[in-house]
Amino acid sequence: MRNLRSIGIVAGLALSVSVPALNAFASERTVPPAPALFPAEGKISYVPRDSILEFKALPEYHEPDWVTQKYVKTGKLPPVKDRLPKEPLVFKTANMPDGIGVYGDTMRHVIGGRPEGWNYGAGQTQGWGGIDIGLSECLTRTAPLFQVEAKDTEPLPNLARSWDWSSDGHKLTMRLIEGAKWSDGAPFNADDVMFYWDDEVVDPNVSPLNGATQETFGIGTTLKKIDDYTVEWTFKEAFPKQYLYAMAYGTFCPGPAHILKPQHPKYSKNTYDQFKNAFPPEYMNMPVMGAWVPVEYRPDDIIVMRRNPYYWKVDEKGNQLPYLNELQYKLSTWADRDVQAVAGSGDFSNLEQPENFVASLKRAAEANAPARLAFGPRLIGYNLRLNFSANGWGNPDERGQAIRELNRNDDFRKGVTMALDRKALGDSLVKGPFTAIYPGGFSSGTSFYDRNSTVYYPFDLDGAKAELAKAGIKDTDGDGFVNFPAGTAGGKNVEIVMLVNNDYTTDKSLAEGVVAQMEKLGLRVVLNGLNGTQRDASQYSGRFDWLIRRNDQELTSVVQNTEQLAPVGPKTSWNHRAPESGEVDLMPFEKDLVDIVNKFVSSEDNDERASLMKNFQKISTEHVYNVGLTEYPGALIINKRFSNIPQGTPIFMFNWAEDSIVRERVFVAADKQAKYELFPEELPGKPGDKGPMD
Repeated sequence: MRNLRSIGIVAGLALSVSVPALNAFASERTVPPAPALFPAEGKISYVPRDSILEFKALPEYHEPDWVTQKYVKTGKLPPVKDRLPKEPLVFKTANMPDGIGVYGDTMRHVIGGRPEGWNYGAGQTQGWGGIDIGLSECLTRTAPLFQVEAKDTEPLPNLARSWDWSSDGHKLTMRLIEGAKWSDGAPFNADDVMFYWDDEVVDPNVSPLNGATQETFGIGTTLKKIDDYTVEWTFKEAFPKQYLYAMAYGTFCPGPAHILKPQHPKYSKNTYDQFKNAFPPEYMNMPVMGAWVPVEYRPDDIIVMRRNPYYWKVDEKGNQLPYLNELQYKLSTWADRDVQAVAGSGDFSNLEQPENFVASLKRAAEANAPARLAFGPRLIGYNLRLNFSANGWGNPDERGQAIRELNRNDDFRKGVTMALDRKALGDSLVKGPFTAIYPGGFSSGTSFYDRNSTVYYPFDLDGAKAELAKAGIKDTDGDGFVNFPAGTAGGKNVEIVMLVNNDYTTDKSLAEGVVAQMEKLGLRVVLNGLNGTQRDASQYSGRFDWLIRRNDQELTSVVQNTEQLAPVGPKTSWNHRAPESGEVDLMPFEKDLVDIVNKFVSSEDNDERASLMKNFQKISTEHVYNVGLTEYPGALIINKRFSNIPQGTPIFMFNWAEDSIVRERVFVAADKQAKYELFPEELPGKPGDKGPMD
């Protein structure tokens, strides 16, 4: 990864925008300005997909010497060869930037989240910041695909080591890795997969953390067990290879059925709340398939995770992974994560809050800087989502129902987007060539983005007010705010409640900017600022009028979570879901978007898929399906002592950088290792025990 040596590059970057685009009037619908050139962006080296990993048996296997001496020779653990599958997943040396690693050291993370518990499949957050990625393994894996050419892009095997399609394309047979074990030594098999599907994804009373539903994998899709290491999917569409992406993090990551099943209401006297909360943060040594296991939790202080002695991945020399013995998560704030990574008291950060860009660049440019910093493409975008459900989702009151009717009005949405001074919004976060005008739709950094297919309504406050008048709302009482028509919500001022995540400074800053700019339009917007967990609950239940949301994978990679682009099912959309009736009241243009998404999912023709998404972008931006606010690049900050960091790793594309760098392959050279481990030469204990193994 390139180290930025001079902050002078920032001062020398010119803001390259299209003057005609900036000066266009609302009546002159146009394309968005070309984003500013950004020479600090890291470059990605592309590799063939099959050069990353394979499954095979090796002549011999190895582990850290202290594991053998302290645990194997004393009878506390079987030999390493007996803890591995018949054919472990083998990472190929040629794809490791610095080659085969050595054991030792820890990676110190700082996060702003707080863990609810370890029941990911029942909807509990572990605090984010890469904790869940270190614990969870999924059927497929997508994060390393950022380094694979688009024509070669298909999810990598993981827990599912291979798969085959039936001749008609409606059935997919998946073979699971055979002989792998959970971190407590219990076997992993198809029962774990089926418990996740039958009793968490399909069960309407359970909501997996990342919103996985049966529709996530296609309406009418079923899954059944064939034998202990084989499962079979049945799809309504033919060859829907798109759903292989939905089987990656974080929508198909099964938990330990032997631990979870006895707590599930179907198999016990528990309520669903009791099931969800059966494994609180204090419950240590929760069995995982990931590389590290939680062994220590101190509220508002730290989470410590130690190496999984049953981890099922190795390097080509047979060294059981991970190389790093320990992960630490200091429980602080997201802004502090950047500060500590730059200062060297933390080891890793996804620099995603633009307020910290300039200071971080200056520090990274110093010769003695402990961390290296590299920017990726503009893949971080923020948009305004309007609640389009007018038939009952979230049980709106009279005011809320009237707002939803306005949200569904084309003229109203055009008025809203035209009233946004996006350059001012971006500049309020950070000055310089970082932010770009973002009308909505796909992020400009994704390979599916096409500027000429993107409709942009430039900033024009007078034109925006005219659009509101066309939508039937005017200021009838002279107080500066528009009113509902007489007979609607009592003719009162149009008041909109906007949901925002209080955990991030960027979210709050953008929200305050939107409130101020909407006030000039004559719309009174009231903020409902909640922390991440509460915000998610309000969003999933439909209790919002507007929602500020950071772009997710459907707008950045497009091939992942594609079903979330439009309401193809009753629960797939972030802002247009069905009430209990299961019926989504689609607007006419939404029907076109749904049709495009369904065709994209079922198509195997790359040219057709690209054409479909150009059409999607045109229709969605023309109708202001989501209101873009701003977009900018993120930067990966990582301590210089770490090796095997791929060049140009984006902080978020197919997944977050914690997964993209493949942490189980990351190592620290012997002469650079520090004594940061809090539990040296200790392994996880039994589920529910306090602390690691004695």
